[in-house]
Amino acid sequence: MKRLDGKTALITGSARGIGFAFAEAYIGEGARVAIADIDIDRAREAAASLGPNAIAVKFDVTSQESIDAGVAETVSQFGQIDILINNAAIFTAAPITEIERADYQKVFDINVAGALFTMQAVARHMIERGIRGKIINMASQAGRRGEALVGVYCASKAAVISLTQSAGLNLIQHGINVNAIAPGVVDGEHWDGVDAFFAKYEGKAPGQKKREVGEAVPYGRMGRAEDLTGMAIFLASAEADYIVAQTYNVDGGNWMS
Repeated sequence: MKRLDGKTALITGSARGIGFAFAEAYIGEGARVAIADIDIDRAREAAASLGPNAIAVKFDVTSQESIDAGVAETVSQFGQIDILINNAAIFTAAPITEIERADYQKVFDINVAGALFTMQAVARHMIERGIRGKIINMASQAGRRGEALVGVYCASKAAVISLTQSAGLNLIQHGINVNAIAPGVVDGEHWDGVDAFFAKYEGKAPGQKKREVGEAVPYGRMGRAEDLTGMAIFLASAEADYIVAQTYNVDGGNWMS
């Protein structure tokens, strides 16, 4: 028997990158998965590549109407939601003296409010149906400490860790486990954008920052999306029933807490 047999997962931001790796791994463990993404065309391509146990759902975490519609569509297609991964997020960087209010607002709308109100919508569904569900929030090692040029993103991920603790303590009374994963530096297309920020503000050549952070990881390289799937499967499984309000570092040894 596979570890997630008969379970349905909704994964935000899963048309690509880490979210897609989670979806692929969950299907491999017997789950059905809603590829919930703002880019519905790419979500449909992702779902088609994963086969009949995946569906594409239009999902904008900054819109309550979209969140509610996406949850309802997933329930309509699959019957219920047993697992949520709040994966949708964006990155930004700037010196403190150059942070723009609009940029701050966008990051917090997606990374923090998006996670909170998606978690709320799915938790309400789980409570209504008596589902002993699992919710996994994607934090970051950036939420464990400040970084000179990454104040807004670091603060948003620190908020995700705090929300995980509060929601975990609140929702376990309903049999819903809330935990989080804090990756380190993970290779992928998003790192082109991250690298560009550091090239701008630190005067580095394109690709230089990426190479430097990879070399600084104690394990010896940047993470890959598949390095995170084991923890995502574990936290969604019955093996994690007694784990509540925790954030697990999966970062090659970059941070110890």
